[in-house]
Amino acid sequence: MALRIIHGWQALTPDQRGASLAYGNFDGLHRGHREVIRDALTVAQGFRIPLAVSTFEPHPRRFFQPHAEPFRLMSLAQQARVLEELGVDLFYVLPFTAEVAQMSDEAFAETVFARGLGVKHVAVGFDVTFGKDRTGDVESLARYGKRMGFTVSMRPKYGDAEFTPGLQNPELDKYSSSAVRDALKAGEAGKAAKIMGRFFAIEGEVMRGQQLGRTLGFPTANVALGDYVVPRLGVYATRTRLPDGREAAGVANLGRNPTTGLVEPRLEVFLFDFDEDLYGEVIETELIHFIRPELKFDSLEAMIEQMHKDGAEARRWPGR
Repeated sequence: MALRIIHGWQALTPDQRGASLAYGNFDGLHRGHREVIRDALTVAQGFRIPLAVSTFEPHPRRFFQPHAEPFRLMSLAQQARVLEELGVDLFYVLPFTAEVAQMSDEAFAETVFARGLGVKHVAVGFDVTFGKDRTGDVESLARYGKRMGFTVSMRPKYGDAEFTPGLQNPELDKYSSSAVRDALKAGEAGKAAKIMGRFFAIEGEVMRGQQLGRTLGFPTANVALGDYVVPRLGVYATRTRLPDGREAAGVANLGRNPTTGLVEPRLEVFLFDFDEDLYGEVIETELIHFIRPELKFDSLEAMIEQMHKDGAEARRWPGR
């Protein structure tokens, strides 16, 4: 059954209620998130009920900090595609409003989980919080569930067999969206991918830039970063999913392009062996490997020479 995206929790039909719900924001859908979803799936299969996953829109962090720096790891469209691949039936996009922000943890459990979604089970991570001032936790959720008619399961901090509870893995530390952001900001695309279970990808509409790259022999597809977290600025080996489903290897500059004077960070992707018009199309580009930091060149000739070197390095990079 195809994934169904449901906005809100009010006035739902019977077939949109009664699920086993993996609850959280699930930005990045990293491996820890997948363990919570797996817990919800076990219950869904056991009771033959739908498997559901939730997220908030806008993200509570954006609601409370409207001027905070960009931080998202995925768009809603990206989340939906991954959830469908995981076999999720219902994707609840819950509006985070001033009213929701003022709900106590008990009111949230009753209004959203019990009355609205009519959940049969709620699966959460060890660090879940909910309700005004984040007063709700796993223990309180379990108490409310017992009274309101749903069961609760909690995924411990380390949910994978490669981890020993209570011990830190020096390479990954823990599965968390914050750890993914930290890795990306350090230019560690591979480490971020290990936590997420796939490469971080930026999706957006191809916009018209200065078109300087075309005159230099390197036509690029330019995509604004929007509310995505800004990884370390520089040059990356990439893989791009085109609108028709094809994939194209390439090399990208993620940055301000100081040589030509651009200000806002953007992704400029040069696709190897590709010569088609992508303006206005939506593409998704994975950052496979960080090649070098962004540089300011003394001349266009020096920049072109380095671009050839970057392209050669990106073509050699494995994993695509």
